Amino acid sequence: MDDPDEVSLIPPQVVADNAAKGLAMRAQFKRGGTEIGVARATELKACKPLAPSTIRRMVSYFARHEVDKRGRNYGNEANPSAGYIAWHLWGGDEGRVWALELKKRIGNAPDI
Repeated sequence: MDDPDEVSLIPPQVVADNAAKGLAMRAQFKRGGTEIGVARATELKACKPLAPSTIRRMVSYFARHEVDKRGRNYGNEANPSAGYIAWHLWGGDEGRVWALELKKRIGNAPDI
């Protein structure tokens, strides 16, 4: 039986789907995100456990880039801003919520 206190570092499907959407938009529109964002999206899309340090980096990314939501064409599916694409690469709004909640539970846990 699973321990109810055990923390899963596997991204939820909605987070993986957001990352896949970000990768698709980046390919289509030729903008948005960095190579690190692409790497993060690839990890999220694979639904494999992430390292605690990766969760902390996600929290930091979202904190730095919340301002991107005020940019022109943020949320415009027909002509998305680079920030909108990048936000999705990191898991989108659901990725932000998931990473914040997970960071509260793992704190400064070391990578294994």
